[in-house]
Amino acid sequence: MTTDSGPAGQGGLADPAAALADRLFHDMIGALELFTVYVGERLGLYRALAMEGPATSAELAGRTGTTERYVREWLEHHAASGLLEVDDPAAGPLARRYRLPPAHVPVLADPDDIRYRAHNGVEIARAGRWLPQLVEAFRTGGAPSPLPWAPEGRAEYNRATFLNLLGTRWLPAIADVHRRLRREPPARVADLACGPGWSSIAIAQAYPLVTVDGFDLDADVIAAARRYAEQAGLSDRVTFAATDAAGLGTAGRYDLVTIFEGLHDMSRPVEVLRAARGMLSPSGSVLIADELVAEEFTVPASDLERYCYGWSVLSCLPSAMGDPGTAATGAVMRPATLGRYAREAGFSGVETLPLETETWRFYRLSA
Repeated sequence: MTTDSGPAGQGGLADPAAALADRLFHDMIGALELFTVYVGERLGLYRALAMEGPATSAELAGRTGTTERYVREWLEHHAASGLLEVDDPAAGPLARRYRLPPAHVPVLADPDDIRYRAHNGVEIARAGRWLPQLVEAFRTGGAPSPLPWAPEGRAEYNRATFLNLLGTRWLPAIADVHRRLRREPPARVADLACGPGWSSIAIAQAYPLVTVDGFDLDADVIAAARRYAEQAGLSDRVTFAATDAAGLGTAGRYDLVTIFEGLHDMSRPVEVLRAARGMLSPSGSVLIADELVAEEFTVPASDLERYCYGWSVLSCLPSAMGDPGTAATGAVMRPATLGRYAREAGFSGVETLPLETETWRFYRLSA
């Protein structure tokens, strides 16, 4: 394949148009790399290199039940891109041995590590699958049809973060909540928009007395959450239900209600917050984590804000646009917006908690 734009264009980087063309060229390189990461993640190529060591293209194909010629091109691409290392670049194509550098293992091959990012390939592939429908939604104002679960499911991008940090660092930093979760009588937790359930599982693992009820609209993701809870040996304390959180009628039952990176996706966040308020015991708390965006719109924005806006355009906002009564929040939910939702839901106060994270801001709502 050839490209007319080239890395910089004929005008050089002093030309703003050429600079933009250069930027988009490099963005294309990054996008293509993410698609090849999708291939490596789906086929277990990274895991095979991490667990069984360096390999030729034929050896890696044999380990993973794939075709050597495809694997050879993938390996060459990854070596050319610096994602893999090759022992002898001058060796023949079938003789070259490729390795996953030790520093790349946690990022590409260890889903239990908080630095794991191979799921980004899954995320971007799923986002690309509904682009034609998204274009039509821009014209009609509705929402694209939900993406089917198959073939790869949804990327579980917060799994390692929840399992490593939620019950060991974040919740213990909220002293009174931490105390309540540890003492008798056993506390009850409602985890709204729980997704595949890793936040619910992490809370139960950290606090052996509590019971956790996870709720999510997606029946497929709830089915996955139930499997994970059973595999973790927590089915007796962690349950899941596919239901609309806004309609939960369980007033006064829960000591803690959580919404982790889910409020901005909800078409009717005020109704959900109102339901959450009604679910609290007299001394209960609502804990929300959402994107660490700037307090006001600014340009140019930080890389994190650009990232959030990108997902907002491609996924978060479209997912909420099918409801005629949608709040149409989008991923860039600023603190003032959350505060307004909380007040409309009847909460008396919103506290931004002093929890230091790279991507999230934590809020505590007072009934």
